[in-house]
Amino acid sequence: MAKLTWKIWFVIILVILFALVIINPQAFTKGLLIKDVTLNTSIAMAGIQKGEILQEINGKTILKLTDYYDFVNSINLEPINIIVTTENGTFHYNSTTLDFLADGNRTTEVYGNAFNAGLEPGMILKSINNYSLDNYSFDSIKQNLEPKLKVELKTNKHSYIFLTSQDLGLTLAEIPKTRITTGLDLQGGARAIVRPVEPLSDQEFDSLLSTVRYRLNVYGITDVSIRKAKDISGSTYMVVELAGATPRQLQDLVAKQGKFEAKIGNQTVFVGGHNDITFVCRNDASCAYIRQCDAIQDGYACTFNFGVHLSADAAKRHANITSTLSENITQSGKYLNESLDLYLDDKLVDTLMISSDLKGEEATEISISGSGTGKTKEDAYNAALENMKKLQTVLITGSLPVKLEVVKLDVISPLLGKQFMRSIYIAAIGAFIAVFVVIYVRYRKFSFFIPVAMTLFAEVFLILGISALIKWNMDLASIAGIIAAIGTGVDDQVVMLDESRSRKQFSLKERIKGAFFMIMAAFATAFVSLIPLLWAGAGLLRGFAITTMIGISIGVFITRPAFGDVLKLIIKD
Repeated sequence: MAKLTWKIWFVIILVILFALVIINPQAFTKGLLIKDVTLNTSIAMAGIQKGEILQEINGKTILKLTDYYDFVNSINLEPINIIVTTENGTFHYNSTTLDFLADGNRTTEVYGNAFNAGLEPGMILKSINNYSLDNYSFDSIKQNLEPKLKVELKTNKHSYIFLTSQDLGLTLAEIPKTRITTGLDLQGGARAIVRPVEPLSDQEFDSLLSTVRYRLNVYGITDVSIRKAKDISGSTYMVVELAGATPRQLQDLVAKQGKFEAKIGNQTVFVGGHNDITFVCRNDASCAYIRQCDAIQDGYACTFNFGVHLSADAAKRHANITSTLSENITQSGKYLNESLDLYLDDKLVDTLMISSDLKGEEATEISISGSGTGKTKEDAYNAALENMKKLQTVLITGSLPVKLEVVKLDVISPLLGKQFMRSIYIAAIGAFIAVFVVIYVRYRKFSFFIPVAMTLFAEVFLILGISALIKWNMDLASIAGIIAAIGTGVDDQVVMLDESRSRKQFSLKERIKGAFFMIMAAFATAFVSLIPLLWAGAGLLRGFAITTMIGISIGVFITRPAFGDVLKLIIKD
């Protein structure tokens, strides 16, 4: 029996090790992968981390996404009787939330059941369900009164117990079967290639990347890839890929600078960002909500409101500007003669009337409103919700440090990605059959095809294993690189087979050595020719270049020497 050499054993061991790398051990664990946790929610404060596997909620086993959504939809808190006593009288209504906001002991926003009961903005609060505003803050009363659901959540690492009156705030996905991550081309989503309209230093560009990444995270988008890329001419681009996002979302969040200004007359009261904004209400129905939807011409319009807390400096600017304004008396009440105008990227998006009670006051809490329209009520509601999220995101993150220009915007549906994968499988099977036919017709020996096929499988496993190890996304360009590397590998093996059967005046070892000289020369030429592709097309061909480089390097330095030893075992001088 022929003895396997250390080179052959080396390839076998590597294939086994990388096969284990590719396999995801978590795939055998029951549950759902937690891909993201919404900030400032009860579950986030409980300490749960993304990457854990959700297994149970309140004793119910969670195996599929439908199990999780069935639980979320089953949350049905019992409304309580709310009694609000003000200087204008007492108001009774039933609700699961207070349905109004307050600054100190004065109501600022009223909606829902509280509005229907007759409560109005500007009323002075005395007590809420026997909680006196002299002894308790509005926030503490709200925390004590509003009903909450006790949730016991179990993951593969810990158990968590918390109270919530909101959506749990989890982004879940099926546990991946392998560690191989697929790119945008295969899982669907949007890709934008953008560049700054003015030159930036490397430090300024890195700051831009961080700001965009933070903006997308605040907006709630997961599975985002943001990287810097350069083309051959030296121009710098930012490549943003979002799985499952639409091109419009990507363009609005990335390409627009997002400069937010609130002005009274021509004077700026505050701008978006941490300097002027200390808190923006999100994911809390008590202070961020769709207020109402009304029929309009050709459809519906829905209005949103959310609360914002201003810094002390912004509140002083508000007091100084409003102190010089005069009052107007209208049918709906007393208001100042100037309004608070909201601008986004220098475009007026809303105008808010200023109550006369706020004249000269250092208002630290205000309410921002806006709207969304659609042909149906549901479309208008969703549009208002999305506009609210965008405005909240801009207020939290501030404007981008520089304006950006979209160079290329692509979208790929998940269905198209599945078609790509199906085509790839068919092409792989066809290529395998073609290699078998060519080798059999050429050499008339089935024994020659077996080592060629085994070497092909070994190279594919090693390329995929290295990709999983370095967490390289496998997109269409990368798969094309694998195919190119396999084609180069088959070509090298045919050269070795031909050389081993010719020039009988030389020993088999010398013939294989001669074949290696040609293979190394071809490898060096191919490797150098791939280097410019690392930057071509703003890096879109980088996957092809890197995967091909890895593949041909594996072939020349690992599998080709082992294939040469196999030839020595099956070919006799």
